[in-house]
Amino acid sequence: MTTPPPGLRERKKQATREALREAALRLAVEHGLDQVRVEDIAEAAGVSPRTYNNYFASREQAIVSAVTADRDARIAAAVAARPAGVRLADAVTEAVVEQYTNTGEHEHEALLLITTRTALRSAFLNSTADIEPPLTAVITERLGSVGAHTARVLAASVAAAVRIALEGWLQPTGNAGAAGSSGAGGLVVPSGSLPDQLRAALAPLAPAFDGAERPTRP
Repeated sequence: MTTPPPGLRERKKQATREALREAALRLAVEHGLDQVRVEDIAEAAGVSPRTYNNYFASREQAIVSAVTADRDARIAAAVAARPAGVRLADAVTEAVVEQYTNTGEHEHEALLLITTRTALRSAFLNSTADIEPPLTAVITERLGSVGAHTARVLAASVAAAVRIALEGWLQPTGNAGAAGSSGAGGLVVPSGSLPDQLRAALAPLAPAFDGAERPTRP
């Protein structure tokens, strides 16, 4: 199934979204999260605060978007690109691990911020829910007659498993409650191997994927 290219309006919206998240991350890295207002981000991106609010509900959401941008679509595309003979559970696991661990310098800057602020960590964890819609579509296409309901349950389970893995990886250390009014939420040190934690969290879903995929096998 070929997806038609986006129209001019959609391309303009995408460009605005990209400008906002890039500005949010840059300003937060340069000045610190507490010194960045929505008005500052909007001005840096060349739009009004009202326009900003059409795209993001908070500073944190915009900053996190700089590291999670289009990850949900890339996961779905990676699953769709796997040969039909590849076990669906394996295709999903490899796609998730690949997209969550292949980060560049840009994403690394955002992750450094995320590990020091409670609100940013929450937004980062909440972003895993975005995996569900595009992955549902890909699984539905892969499973065919099994139906969209099963595909949605599987995709939602993947999103939940990824969140659990990230929660385990981003474990606060030390006196997390000592942040007081600063809202920093304590120091967070990523724990263990993220690929290993993602694989461990997704492993229990394999029998469900296999059971759903079995009727489609010859």
